[in-house]
Amino acid sequence: MSDTTASLQETASLKETVGRYGVWSVGLRSEDPARRGDIAEAAAELQELGYGTAWLGGSSSAANAAPLLEATSTLAVGTSIQSIWQHDAEASAAGFTELEAAHPGRFVLGLGVSHAKLAEQYQRPYSALVAYLDALDAAGVPAGRRVLAALGPRTLRLARDRAAGAVPYLVTPEHTARAREILGEAPLLAPEFKVVLDEDPVRARATARDYLAMYLELPNYTNNFLRLGFTEDDVLHGGSDRLVDAVFAWGDDARIRDRVEEFHAAGADHVAVQVVTGTGDRDELPRAEWRRLASLLG
Repeated sequence: MSDTTASLQETASLKETVGRYGVWSVGLRSEDPARRGDIAEAAAELQELGYGTAWLGGSSSAANAAPLLEATSTLAVGTSIQSIWQHDAEASAAGFTELEAAHPGRFVLGLGVSHAKLAEQYQRPYSALVAYLDALDAAGVPAGRRVLAALGPRTLRLARDRAAGAVPYLVTPEHTARAREILGEAPLLAPEFKVVLDEDPVRARATARDYLAMYLELPNYTNNFLRLGFTEDDVLHGGSDRLVDAVFAWGDDARIRDRVEEFHAAGADHVAVQVVTGTGDRDELPRAEWRRLASLLG
């Protein structure tokens, strides 16, 4: 069997493992020992509800994934996204190898270059990512079990050629369609998408805008919005209604379900849904909202 054939088979298996829907959450990656039981219980319920994957928000690692894998039997767990600046390749490879031995096929190593404002050593991010992938290759981490937080065309091509696919964050169905065109049919495409379970447009947009504001300080995201046809005015003052409505779903169950399905129609294999509640607590575990989403997504 050729390396290309083996990689395609591994990616196809990964698509099946991650499933059609997943949950994206910062709260699931907490390192507070006092929360370990709550996280394990939440992970077990996500599996029972039918979600295929739990994506650990922030610069998470294999160590953050371990408690969720131990608490479940079929749920895939992915880092979304592990910063290449905060976790060196040798440690990443060791963590992957350990989890693969304990929970074969269920850990997905999601990698990204983070942002200049968040990483002191940030420079030549694309070259640094290529070097990181070279180091993972040397350490035996299969390309078919790692994914990249790719937004622009160049990194999407890297995700196609050196990984199992892409896990873009803060994107639209239009971005998904463009990404699929670049990736081709075989690679995994699993965008993250934010949901506000509120039917009131004023309140829902206010909740969304409060959450979006911090991302609009990061050029990687604002430049991507400009590539997608948004204007400079759209990314000011917490985001225009046009931008908010593009990167968040809100409204009744039917509207939210339709918005999520727009990503699948555009070419996504999987959608990682992030619930935004407006509490201001990024570490919360919105389990009632996850149950409602599971019901409306079927």
